[in-house]
Amino acid sequence: MASELGMEKWSVVSDRGCEATGLTHEDARRLVHRLAGDGRHGLCIMSDEAASRMGTFKTESKSPRIPDTV
Repeated sequence: MASELGMEKWSVVSDRGCEATGLTHEDARRLVHRLAGDGRHGLCIMSDEAASRMGTFKTESKSPRIPDTV
């Protein structure tokens, strides 16, 4: 069984709403690091399911992969 952390089921949420969906946990962690460096506040990693319950979920499409260069 694959770890849930490696599955593309994680979202990044900030004080502005949902920043990205459909990420692996590692990609979400990298995005949080990058956004924090840009001065974004209220950053949180949560499952896509939890983000959808908060009404912050991006339903139009999954966000692109986060590049390794952070």
